[in-house]
Amino acid sequence: MASSACQGGVLKLIPGKILVRFPNWIGDAVMSTPALGAIRAAFPSSRIVLAANPVVCELMSPHPYCDSVVAFDKMGPHRGVAGLWKFSRGIAAEGFDLAILLQNAIGAGLMAAMAGIETRAGYNTDGRGFLLTHPVRLSKQALGLHHTQYYLEMLAGLGIPSAGVQPRLECTQAEINRAVALLGPGRWAAINPGAAYGAAKRWYPQRFAGVADALASDFGFKLLLVGSPAESGIGSEIESTMSSDVLNMVGKTSVRELMALLASTQLVITNDSGPMHVAAAFDRPVVALFGPTDHKVTSPVCSSFSLVRKETECAPCLKRQCPRDHRCMAEISVEEVLGAVDALIKDRP
Repeated sequence: MASSACQGGVLKLIPGKILVRFPNWIGDAVMSTPALGAIRAAFPSSRIVLAANPVVCELMSPHPYCDSVVAFDKMGPHRGVAGLWKFSRGIAAEGFDLAILLQNAIGAGLMAAMAGIETRAGYNTDGRGFLLTHPVRLSKQALGLHHTQYYLEMLAGLGIPSAGVQPRLECTQAEINRAVALLGPGRWAAINPGAAYGAAKRWYPQRFAGVADALASDFGFKLLLVGSPAESGIGSEIESTMSSDVLNMVGKTSVRELMALLASTQLVITNDSGPMHVAAAFDRPVVALFGPTDHKVTSPVCSSFSLVRKETECAPCLKRQCPRDHRCMAEISVEEVLGAVDALIKDRP
């Protein structure tokens, strides 16, 4: 149970159990791990439980900043209003003292309220301020922050200080051992040619194939393709276009297996995507290709990365599909990406 009541904008309690509603996208979830670390540092004796979709639950189980995860599957048993009610009443039995909503949707506020959680905190987005006991005003300044800082800014409004901005994920030793055994010896470069948000974020398979062949012939890398089952066609196109050997694991891994493979590579070439942030969380060297998205708010956070992007009058448009000529990605050449690789490798000790 909480040791005291909550008053005003700043949290003034020591909660026994905290429910944290995590974002739905893998990239956003990774970028919110610094905020989760701040919650853990602020409440070291509290039990912290994440509520997230099944994919993000897999990403975060296990993780040192939380004690357990609970899956909210709105495409399955928790579909619609009835499913939200079912889930909320299920977690009500857990007796949470505090809900911190890192997801911005009104549904997160409804979930916490229907679960009877007395103290409910988060940004006052999506018209949900009336559902929160501790709404944090979303300022224009916060909207322009990198996503890692965006979540920390909300916690600052609750009196929770930052505990660092480096995203963090964790694999078990058994998971790493299996990945290393699958890869075998050598320096490995992972190519991530997909992006779940939409086709506008994706560079072209033929150009990824050209980069991959040069990584093998000019830099001595062994080659790994990664991605989701929905991107298996892209992986097959790249593999068939390449002249070098490649381990094509697109659509063949679980989230945990993908994490371990990326953690075991020495270079990652990627679109702006969830796997880009996964690689960064393991502090892998990343070359990231940005087109319609805003690099100021979603760039990888790691010690060694290079952004490849073009200044065009229409970017960042944040659109899933390009309504024009896709110039923000079309103007990125194979040679520019290889130049970024060369500079990144030279900077490594």
